[in-house]
Amino acid sequence: MRFLLSILAALALPCLAHAAVPPLDFQRDVRPILSQHCYQCHGPDDTARKAGLRLDIREQALKPTKSDSIAIVPGKPDTSELIGRIFSHDEDELMPPPATKKPLSDEQRATLRRWVAEGAIYTPHWAYVKPVSPPVPKITDTTARIANPIDSFILAELPKHGLHQSPQADRTTLARRVALDLTGLPPTPEVLAAFVKDDRADAYERYVDTLLRSPHYGERWARRWLDLARYADTNGYEKDRARSIWPYRDWVIEALNADMPFDEFTIEQLAGDMLPKATPAQIIATGFNRNTMLNEEGGIDPLEYRFAAMVDRVATTSATWLGLTMQCCQCHTHKYDPITHTEYYGLMAFLNNADEPLYDIPSATDKNTASDRQHHADQALAALLAKHQQTAAPDFAKWLDEQRVIAVKWQTMVPVKATSNMPLLTVQPDGSVLGSGDITKNDTYNIVCKTDAQQPLTALRLEALPHPSLPAHGPGMCYYEGPLGDFFMGEIRVTVDGQPVKIAKASESYAKNNFGKNDVSAMLATDGDAQTGWSCAAHYGERDEAVFVFEHPIKASELRVTMQFGRHYACPLGYFRLSATTDTRPAKAMDMEASTAALLTLPDALLSAEQRQTLFTQFVLTSPSFAKEAQPILDLRKPLPTTTTLVMRERPADNPRITHRQHRGEFTQPKEEVQPITLSMLHPFPKDQPRNRLGLARWLVSPENPLTPRVVMNRQWATLFGRGIVKTVEDYGYQGDAPTHPELLDWLATEFIKRGWSMKAMHKLMVMSETYRQASEGNAQAPVELLARFPRIRLDAEVIRDSLLVASGLLNPNLGGKSVFPPQPDSVTEVAYGAFKWTPSVGPDRYRRSLYTFAKRTAPFAMSTTFDGPTGEACLVKRETSNTPLQALTTLNDILFIEAAQALGSKLAAIPGDDAAKTRELYQRVLARTPDADELRLMQSFVAGQRTRLQQGELVAAEVSGVKDATAVEAAAWTLAARTMFNLDEFMTKG
Repeated sequence: MRFLLSILAALALPCLAHAAVPPLDFQRDVRPILSQHCYQCHGPDDTARKAGLRLDIREQALKPTKSDSIAIVPGKPDTSELIGRIFSHDEDELMPPPATKKPLSDEQRATLRRWVAEGAIYTPHWAYVKPVSPPVPKITDTTARIANPIDSFILAELPKHGLHQSPQADRTTLARRVALDLTGLPPTPEVLAAFVKDDRADAYERYVDTLLRSPHYGERWARRWLDLARYADTNGYEKDRARSIWPYRDWVIEALNADMPFDEFTIEQLAGDMLPKATPAQIIATGFNRNTMLNEEGGIDPLEYRFAAMVDRVATTSATWLGLTMQCCQCHTHKYDPITHTEYYGLMAFLNNADEPLYDIPSATDKNTASDRQHHADQALAALLAKHQQTAAPDFAKWLDEQRVIAVKWQTMVPVKATSNMPLLTVQPDGSVLGSGDITKNDTYNIVCKTDAQQPLTALRLEALPHPSLPAHGPGMCYYEGPLGDFFMGEIRVTVDGQPVKIAKASESYAKNNFGKNDVSAMLATDGDAQTGWSCAAHYGERDEAVFVFEHPIKASELRVTMQFGRHYACPLGYFRLSATTDTRPAKAMDMEASTAALLTLPDALLSAEQRQTLFTQFVLTSPSFAKEAQPILDLRKPLPTTTTLVMRERPADNPRITHRQHRGEFTQPKEEVQPITLSMLHPFPKDQPRNRLGLARWLVSPENPLTPRVVMNRQWATLFGRGIVKTVEDYGYQGDAPTHPELLDWLATEFIKRGWSMKAMHKLMVMSETYRQASEGNAQAPVELLARFPRIRLDAEVIRDSLLVASGLLNPNLGGKSVFPPQPDSVTEVAYGAFKWTPSVGPDRYRRSLYTFAKRTAPFAMSTTFDGPTGEACLVKRETSNTPLQALTTLNDILFIEAAQALGSKLAAIPGDDAAKTRELYQRVLARTPDADELRLMQSFVAGQRTRLQQGELVAAEVSGVKDATAVEAAAWTLAARTMFNLDEFMTKG
């Protein structure tokens, strides 16, 4: 019996041994090898595929190749071509080829052989499968601290690596840590003391809730979102001129403070203008995709650089919401992930059908101010007219006679056809024509007008009109390169029955060249040279006119007018009206409204009292005799500068923008038209949604989307814990890292949706966890990703600077508004185009939060760049953390660090008490903790030593106050102490 049992036990050993080794996991063990070493030549990109072999899809991998060999025969590694090739000793046969310099290790070859032997099982990529809320692990360790399911998922992994949970951080450390994370600001000594003294069981939760309610929460998390939005205050490229986009930044802050659900947050930024009865705030939100760079260099093709902006928008959208690197798909199908070249342009098609206007932000204050100004102007005008009503009568009569000599009757020419090579020309009910859509460097307008005039036409009038839809209200459509609202008409031609009509004379109410030259006039627009013509530079938002007198009167039922625009840059006319006259007197342009000029054609006897007063008003306001009195009225009539921002506006249905697949990603090689389509590897596009930006936004935040909730939650985790659950926060594709805690990531993703996409709720979950509350000491050798301790993390550039302002008491806590210019070295902007001058702000604006610092793309703020801040040129998903000597030089010598040290030094010097009390205050302000006995002794010794040297004249630091009295010496000594503290690693680290 014993012998039989021994035999059975021996036979069972191999089975038990085999059972102890689980089968390979395709996601974890196999796909990374194939993706890194094989997919480039045998992946989704059919243009680069070798031997007809595709390895990323099982059905394809099991088919015979062009050479009739079969790469993978499940369960038969010895007959699988793939296995034979990777083990080959023949360099001509070996895979990967030696030339690729991507050799497989022995372990990797063994893994692939074993995988084929086990049946070559494929499973879908984890990131492309909809997350399902997993069961929360049960932790049997009774000593473990568990605040919420996050802790259970983390604790379940620690014993597998021989690790345990670290003790909880002390209260002061925790208070500083969570304040920096949730608001980007350290706690003040008063707030810290109140928290430390709060002995209620829920004291920490109360503290967290206070931070979440703080308006500074929105500022802190807005900065991270603006990294993704590639926010900057300038256009980029060579000229890098300033733009007004800060209202979008303020919208982000307000939305985050209001805890706007993330799905709404997404929809409003991608398509807020398309929502029913869109509010001004929802329109402002679309600035997200207006943050792309804008090239204003001379000689560019604006449509080419618009394509470059679209490429940026596709990359930003995919990185922000999908965590995918799609840039390579601009030129070809993705070499690793199942994203086709056509799908890339299908995604672009969603975003491409939008215009990019400036938006005047409605403001009750602005409206009231404008109303007040108009009221004062009306009062002043009434007084001026009453004053001169009688005395100016003779001069008025003379003026009327002079004006009537050149006043003619004009009849609006209502176009029956208005076309161009690119802009959409829409005839308005009053006969005017409004341009919209894209523009080029050489736009030509063709206007066909019918006329029922009984007499021959003698002249043509062109009115350049302002319109709120145009840049700077027009009258031009110039947006690229030149000033907003500019136009340049190089040529105007009139034809009747195919024959040109010669223009003998021309005049204009105003003409000016944007380049400061005098080669602009209405007559020059008839000389056959497109480089000379008519322009009204600096009269943006105003009406002007040009009159063209025919050499001979013409009799015609149809008039064709051709206008050619462009001179080095794209600048067609945006809103205009054509009129004609049959008057035989020479017509001239008049600098007054058309309705007023029309009154001059009426004899005195037919003028009503109101009409006569209108003419008298025109006379008084334009006569040199009353110029001094009239100027204040004219100034009050001028519109005040309004706050504008850059937004998106969907194009009208009758003028859609067509998207093409661009061969090899080249702007000059458009191929077939592409309709809006999403990525086939993900969830289907909803049948009830429109295929436009609004539909795309809803598709991105659909609960069916496997990527968006994972991507967003992983980014939040990475911000708080220094490393994402997926380390490659920028890439969830085949080339990205697998999650260290996949169940935790899926739980967070599903919980995010369950909690109404509330970012504050998820932030609270994370910071309330015992995992977050661990001390950073202990488990020193444990891998950071296992979170057996809290990692020490270098603070963001903005948080370092803002902590400095809080500690010194200099911080201006005001929210929102235009960007400011804190001090920095003059040399930073010396290389910027146009001798850009960085003039430091004065007063409270000098010490605004870093979020409000003017962001110039070609010359980023020096301190921010030094500490790895963004430049705003492209979407930044992950900030790198460097450690360079320049950082130490900055903290030692930067003017703000010095000013902050001086401010804090003066405060400490003025505090009653001895050096020990002042040292404790210094530590509380800078490090949010109390010094230990050694630190207290060392700092007191340092201050005493500096004080002595200052009194003896050995240091020049006393000069900071301008005098060398005892008060100045004391302030200088503590300034040096503060400067020392600001240079500690602990100050710049979250521990």
